Order: sequence, then C-alpha cells, then structure tokens
Amino acid sequence: MPPAYRDRDEPPPPQRRYSGTVTFHLINNVLECSSDRIVASHTVDPSVEYLQDHFPTFAVLPGVMMLETMVQAARRLLSDREPGAVRHVLGEVRALKYGAMVRPGQTLTVDVTLLKESEPGVYDFKGSGVVRDDTGESRNAVSGRFALRPPRVGALNNA
Repeated sequence: MPPAYRDRDEPPPPQRRYSGTVTFHLINNVLECSSDRIVASHTVDPSVEYLQDHFPTFAVLPGVMMLETMVQAARRLLSDREPGAVRHVLGEVRALKYGAMVRPGQTLTVDVTLLKESEPGVYDFKGSGVVRDDTGESRNAVSGRFALRPPRVGALNNA
C-alpha cells in the first residue's frame, strides 16, 4: 500500500542501495604519536553531506563524529603498535561529555591516550578534543573514555 501522502500517479521515490560499508576518514594530520598517545586533527569540510542536516541554518559537527575522530586516532595508534593487526571496533563509551561546538572550517584537535589492555585485544582509552574559538582560545569540545575491541565475527554469523 502506498504512503498516504503520495499521489497514486506519482512514481515511488528511488531506492537507495546500501553498499554495506560506510567510510569516513576524519584524521587530516597526526601531530604527535608515541607508543601510548596520539594527537591528531580533523578540519571540518563545509561540503560534507552530514552537515546539511545538522543543522540546516547553523551547521555544527555532530557529536558522534567528534567521538569517531577520537576512535580513528586510537585505531591509528594501535595500527602503529601492531602493524597488520585486525582493525578494532568501538566496544564501549563511558563518561562522554560535549562542550564547545565545532563549526565548518574549524579544526578539532584530539588527544588520545592508551590506558591499558583490559583483556586480550581490548584496549581502554581516554580522549579529549579541543577547538579554537574566534579569539584563538582553545575550548573543550569533547572528552571521555572508550574501548576498542576486535570485531565479533562469529556472533554475526550465528545471528
């Protein structure tokens, strides 16, 4: 049955096909990197699609993309420590706080520290992100703790 808002003579809207993989490469630069800490930056491109809806008249980087920037920095840290290892996924987020908004054209600089390997293959991190305001002062945009773990492929196959 067609949706009530659609005229019966109107063709249905085109179907979007999901490729199964969505990739966002948010890290523009790695500023510092050691065995347990990474500082990286993401400059918000005003032309990216997700900004058009967040928000139409006052675009800001969505909080989930701030978290993803920290996650990508942590993955980079792990890949430098263990080249060729499995790509870890986000397993847990704790005490996540948001502060200053990050607008198109601004740069979010994240500082991520590896705290420990809590169990084999599961890594705990703390991270924070700052953005410079119009006066040049750094303002906290995001902070929190999170864990990366290997993907649970067997669980998906049994579902």
